[in-house]
Amino acid sequence: MGIASGLIMETHATWRADWLWGCPLIVLTVIIHVLGLGYISQKTILIYGDMMKHRHRTVAFAVVVGTTTLLATVLHATETGAWAVAYCVIGAMPDFKSAMLYSLGAMTTYGHQDLFLEDRWRLLGTIEALNGWLLFGLSTAFLFWLIQEVSPKNRASS
Repeated sequence: MGIASGLIMETHATWRADWLWGCPLIVLTVIIHVLGLGYISQKTILIYGDMMKHRHRTVAFAVVVGTTTLLATVLHATETGAWAVAYCVIGAMPDFKSAMLYSLGAMTTYGHQDLFLEDRWRLLGTIEALNGWLLFGLSTAFLFWLIQEVSPKNRASS
């Protein structure tokens, strides 16, 4: 076996490991996200209904959307934490603090830190960025729905 074919086999094995870790993490974080958003939506509508009895519609709207956005951010942080734990488990990052900082950069595609995964795990960071796009898309769709659902304009006509 030549050097070139050895490098190709090593690259394929490395990329396979990235996908073997990345795909289950994507599924796990999407499940966490969907369950979390479902729970948030149930509670939000109930709380909003109670607030409408006591407060001005615009204030209730702002409080509900602001709080829901904060809770969605907590969901994203939790999912980022799952990736950070994985980076520590596989030895791609030296400690949880570095792993979390790297993970936040990858999840948000910010990526301007001086932290890098070991060469053999670099594809995993890109897979996490893909996961971030999916999760942020779900959050955006959810917040768009929520804004339509609790908008004072929409509620005034119902």
